Amino acid sequence: MTPTFQDEREVYVGRDIGGAEHRVTPELIARYVAGTEDHPPWFSGGAADGGALAPALLFHSEVYRDLSWYLPNLIGNLHAKQEWELFRPMMVGETVRTRATVVERYRKRNREYVVNEVVITDTTGRWLQRSRTHQSFLAEDSGGGYVVDKEREKRTDRQFAAGSDDGDPLDALQKTITLEMCQAFSGPTRNYHTDREMAHALGFPDVVVQGMMSVCFLSELMTRSFGLGWLHGGKLRVSLVNVVWPNDSLRIRGTVREREAEGSRTRLHCDVWAEKADGVKTIVGTASALR
Repeated sequence: MTPTFQDEREVYVGRDIGGAEHRVTPELIARYVAGTEDHPPWFSGGAADGGALAPALLFHSEVYRDLSWYLPNLIGNLHAKQEWELFRPMMVGETVRTRATVVERYRKRNREYVVNEVVITDTTGRWLQRSRTHQSFLAEDSGGGYVVDKEREKRTDRQFAAGSDDGDPLDALQKTITLEMCQAFSGPTRNYHTDREMAHALGFPDVVVQGMMSVCFLSELMTRSFGLGWLHGGKLRVSLVNVVWPNDSLRIRGTVREREAEGSRTRLHCDVWAEKADGVKTIVGTASALR
């Protein structure tokens, strides 16, 4: 019998958050499309390797299926960073299994961070993808008022450089976020990603567009740029640096900055980011795919 060391009421490194079994269905994909406005033909068949492929990040919010890994203070909690590794595509009709584990806790200034790793496998146990979500929580009382307001992103310390002037640009995407997209992506329950009243209760002036939506936009950018080279071996590591609000227009961009051999393929390393119409960066980081 394993000796007791951790208090099961605590959010500790190594805590098992459990898992689930899901079938990849057209209905799930339709909801993903409604939430992201991503319409590549692969979702309905015609994939290069036969059959219908699911969006790479179809189960983008599996990490939030069970929130027992959250810290008690929910006021002002934010999705801070995201990592993703893709090993094989998911096919329509396939059954997949998920497992979530707390793998890290750390503190920066007045925020505490919890990192939850989700592994998705097929029914034989073969890995399909792995992700790590860094969620941040206020470590002390915010002192009243909105914990994040719409003026925060205009501060000089919220300006972030992204991309390289000499990098080869990827074809950019344009997205305008609607409340209907938020409700499809983050619903159907009322929460601070779908309902203004709930957002106010957690210290925000408006609905907070779920950070995973921008992560999915970057996955769309990489899918359109590299196809199967993203679905078979894609990697993503990004920071969510400013909040996205309903009615924001985002430009999803990337540049190829480096190429290196990887077996019989070439891995293309990219800088990726999203920016609002006024140039405010909302998510910045790196991604890579095979060619």
